[in-house]
Amino acid sequence: MKNFLSAGFGLLCLGLIATSQAGLPPEVNGQPLPSLAPMLQKVTPGVVNIATESETPVQRDPFFDDPFFRRFFNVPDTPRTQRVRSLGSGVIVDAVHGYVLTNNHVIAKADKITVQLQDGRRFSAKLVGTDPESDIAVVQIPAKHLTAVPLANSDDLRVGDFVVAVGNPFGLGQTVTSGIVSALGRSGLGIEGYEDFIQTDASINPGNSGGALVNLRGQLVGINTAIYSRSGGNIGIGFAIPINMVNQVREQLVKYGHVRRGALGLQAQNLTPELAQAFGITQRHGAVVTRVTPGSAAARAGVTAGDVIVAVNGRPVDDATKLRNTIGLLSIGQRVELKILRDGKQIDATATIAKPKITKLDAGELNKHLAGTTLGNIGEDSPLYGSVEGVLVLKAAPGSPAWQAGLRDNDVVVAVNRQRVHSLNDVKRALSGSNGVLLNIRRGDGAFYLLLR
Repeated sequence: MKNFLSAGFGLLCLGLIATSQAGLPPEVNGQPLPSLAPMLQKVTPGVVNIATESETPVQRDPFFDDPFFRRFFNVPDTPRTQRVRSLGSGVIVDAVHGYVLTNNHVIAKADKITVQLQDGRRFSAKLVGTDPESDIAVVQIPAKHLTAVPLANSDDLRVGDFVVAVGNPFGLGQTVTSGIVSALGRSGLGIEGYEDFIQTDASINPGNSGGALVNLRGQLVGINTAIYSRSGGNIGIGFAIPINMVNQVREQLVKYGHVRRGALGLQAQNLTPELAQAFGITQRHGAVVTRVTPGSAAARAGVTAGDVIVAVNGRPVDDATKLRNTIGLLSIGQRVELKILRDGKQIDATATIAKPKITKLDAGELNKHLAGTTLGNIGEDSPLYGSVEGVLVLKAAPGSPAWQAGLRDNDVVVAVNRQRVHSLNDVKRALSGSNGVLLNIRRGDGAFYLLLR
């Protein structure tokens, strides 16, 4: 209550100040006062509020599901699920078809998605497609007379350019904040699988996710996604996904409903000054190929270990992360032009992105405690490929023993029964003849053990 009163006092003071300045002249020395209002009048109708509802399981002690326990202790029936509501933002990018861009985490697992326009109209939205790795989703609304926000070329952004964030922070309703581009190409933050963020000091708060980051021309340069904060509020470090990256994902989501990522078939590391000197080249930016998968698209194109990739499809490759992001946004069957330095000479290579090999294992067939769990090798289309050793949890069925113990989709199993695992064959050997199961799990930047018995 104290914070609410303080905020109310602040609003009152601002109101008094506004009244006292109501007589400001429309221009000074013949020049109109600068204002973002004319630009925002064109942009804000294209930014929407998104409300979602979802049904999620209620985690409780397994004893509560035992009929004998419930009857003996007279335990009342309790709901097994709970209704969860959340708010976010979105951007209309196709007025004819009603396509709205937002973040995957805004609509993930939602049973119902409602889009509210600036003019107050509400529509039940259809999920067109979603890509958790890039945190992009597309929904569609059956509305007419929509306003789409025009797209910019985010490659033209420079540090210091003025930008404006539009969204729905804290569910307050449409809000506008301004700032500058603080940095470009931010990655390695662990927020998403593919990271190439625009960093801005324009205020971004909870609820802004999926909203628009526009330039002073009113063109969409990015989709607001995350903030760096210890308190949960804005401290001037916000991140947006560049619209060029978003648009590549959007095209595949609209066409296929998901991103058909392919594989080039190589691993790489950053080109350091020391490596550049060892290779006898003056280039200071690029990705050094450390391994080429036999029979892969890269191998067929003639790429070998020790090559330094400096450009893909004419776009410079600054480091291994940039290479992974660029390849990760290409679809299966797409041709890619590689510019390579080998023995100090520049050569060109052409590869065709191939379909990644996917292998799966029903772990329940090996051990009853893993029933409902599907494991897979970390594929070349995964951002974890080459950086994490282990096997990937493709599916942990809700309610299964492993799920109740805490196992979740996309966890990485790095050890089984105290044996390091690098492949599904390693998992089979580690589980052979065992009763209980001890898993060492990596999730994000953390690691922990799960005991199933």
